[in-house]
Amino acid sequence: MEQIFKNNKPILIAGATASGKSELGIKLAQKYNGVIINADALQIYKQWKILSARPDDIEITKCPHSLYGHINIGNKYSSGHWLKDVKLELNKAHDDGLRPILLGGTGLYFQLLLNGIADVPVISDKVKSEADKIEQSEGKQEFSKILRDLDQKIIKRIDIKNPVRTRRAWEVITETGKSLADWQDETPAPIITFDDCIPLNLICDTEWLNNRIDKRFEIMIKNGAIEECKKVLELGLWEENHPSCKAIGAKELISHIVNGDDIKIAIQEAKTQTRQYAKRQRTWFRSKMKKWLKIEASEIQHNIQ
Repeated sequence: MEQIFKNNKPILIAGATASGKSELGIKLAQKYNGVIINADALQIYKQWKILSARPDDIEITKCPHSLYGHINIGNKYSSGHWLKDVKLELNKAHDDGLRPILLGGTGLYFQLLLNGIADVPVISDKVKSEADKIEQSEGKQEFSKILRDLDQKIIKRIDIKNPVRTRRAWEVITETGKSLADWQDETPAPIITFDDCIPLNLICDTEWLNNRIDKRFEIMIKNGAIEECKKVLELGLWEENHPSCKAIGAKELISHIVNGDDIKIAIQEAKTQTRQYAKRQRTWFRSKMKKWLKIEASEIQHNIQ
């Protein structure tokens, strides 16, 4: 396996939560003078150190890390923001003579990195408010009906049963007067091409991964996950539906803190939610990362010496 790393191409490591991405990334960074760049949508948040399974203090000292814990909960941070940040980090790595190693479980980040993102203008509050009114009065499925007459181009490209996609398409054409399909056709070149990187997808046995998930959550509890949630509450940062508050286990632990839910039940539910999330990740990776090099996660220890 080590033969594939005998160049200086950036390394991309995708895998489900608890599959051992950090372990592999650190080994590679130490061996090939690398810097680990975060590609996980929750590990960017400063206040979710434990529940997001962000690299701990010991791991951070083993090699350079970037884009971890640099955004406060509640702040706006989209995949587009990450793409701009990661471009800066890649340039910095080049200037510092370090090999970029991007790792995480957010498949969309990798997809945008390798395919680019349409430079669509920011949607105004006025248009968002109009969209909210449509949802409230007609239902989320109304956008797909409107788009059939308004934007035939995008109808052919998106899942019209997905209300998030149809609302986005409606907002774009309403804001700009131009179809999202046209914006997509004008997408700038990707930051990294598939041929100019080493894309790795960690695969693993379901039972093996579920056992790791359960053990890791127990360790999170011992390391202060409940206290972390209390701190988020004290700071007034908790907003259940905000993207930054989607750390798995946070909802259950905060309900325990606020409502007195049984802690054992909360922990078990958090473990179940994590397993379900890992399943969704693996399904996404199988669908979108068919050309990526697959590595058996349970054999990482033996693959890199």
